[in-house]
Amino acid sequence: MPRIALIVPCFNEERRLDLDVFRTFEIPDHELTFLLVNDGSRDGTLGVLQSLRDSNPGRFHLLDLERNSGKAEAVRRGIMKAAETNPDFIGFWDADLATPLTELPAFVDVFRQPEIAIIFGARVRLLGRDISRRPGRHYLGRVGATLISQTLGLAIYDTQCGAKLFRMNDAIAQVFGRPFLSRWIFDVEIIARYLEIWGRDRVARSLYELPVTVWRDVKGSKLRGGDFARSLIDLWKIRRAYFH
Repeated sequence: MPRIALIVPCFNEERRLDLDVFRTFEIPDHELTFLLVNDGSRDGTLGVLQSLRDSNPGRFHLLDLERNSGKAEAVRRGIMKAAETNPDFIGFWDADLATPLTELPAFVDVFRQPEIAIIFGARVRLLGRDISRRPGRHYLGRVGATLISQTLGLAIYDTQCGAKLFRMNDAIAQVFGRPFLSRWIFDVEIIARYLEIWGRDRVARSLYELPVTVWRDVKGSKLRGGDFARSLIDLWKIRRAYFH
């Protein structure tokens, strides 16, 4: 039975975690486990995550980071921890479930294509899909995506959707084994590291963008107005470090 390990980074998520969904969601003929990473939360998140773990220790695991390190480091450390169990697929998913877990089976289905190793969810407003995103965020996102595509040399539509899944292989340790330069757009740096390891042609064949059918802005987002400017600075750092 294929095994899937999902990392869920959590910072002050006490009131936003949909515990029933995490407890009950299943994918037929697959074993799904969650590694819940408490990223130095200052509310009651740790207690909620401990309760969830204790309710089903086989399904839920907990990594408690005493200091807030940011999503990039929480995901990175979670990936490295979960990789020790050698799952077939490993990834990360936003705690607010802006991308519902019901989208996950479609990600797994894509891996039936043996050349695919990396799947990024993409928020594309197509007919028949329910993508609810604030207009300002959408337009800033399109500007950012253009700059990111130019930096990577890949025509990627959406690097920042919080739903990612990877085929477990030797590259995982190389990509996630050291801290990211970027706190804000580490998803771009993930691709940059794959480019370093595999080269552009292989990454272009291995990376698949999957348009999700549902995505909703959830109240309480950690993103702020100045984060776009910080992302541009981080993109410059990535360009300088990986594409000089």
